[in-house]
Amino acid sequence: MIEQEAGRDAPETLVVAAYEQYRDELVAYLVRVTRDADVAEDLVQEAFLKLLLEARDREAPDNVRAWLYRVVTNAAVSRGRRLSTAIAFADRIPGAQAAEDPEDACLRAEERRCVERLLSRVRPDERRALLLAADGVEGTQIAVAIGRSHVATRTLMHRARARLRTEALLEVA
Repeated sequence: MIEQEAGRDAPETLVVAAYEQYRDELVAYLVRVTRDADVAEDLVQEAFLKLLLEARDREAPDNVRAWLYRVVTNAAVSRGRRLSTAIAFADRIPGAQAAEDPEDACLRAEERRCVERLLSRVRPDERRALLLAADGVEGTQIAVAIGRSHVATRTLMHRARARLRTEALLEVA
């Protein structure tokens, strides 16, 4: 057994023997845990590296199999926490911004001015309702925000959109 040989053999021999005996078992376990074969392979490699360092620096664990399972499980849990944190804060991390084409920037600014000009022609409650809808707010929440019933809000928005559409077509022509 590997645990019995740990005291007699060099750390490298222990790690090679443990790798040959437990690698496939650990990978299969981690594939079930992480649902990603590449991640499972990486975590198992890290566990065997830690085993080598542990055996060199201190002494080999008494139960190598149990020690490896604990290491890979902790690594999978830590990876899951890091991923959760990364996903939760992904929108706050500034990414590399591609250089904006000057022509695209000019067209976008012109569109923005046109929309602002059209929105300035509607009543404040209509503008607020339209902007909330553009931000993905549901109709019932818009109704509460502008102090109207849901049906009255739908009518208000329908009429405001129709008026904006007509004015936009007149402006283009």
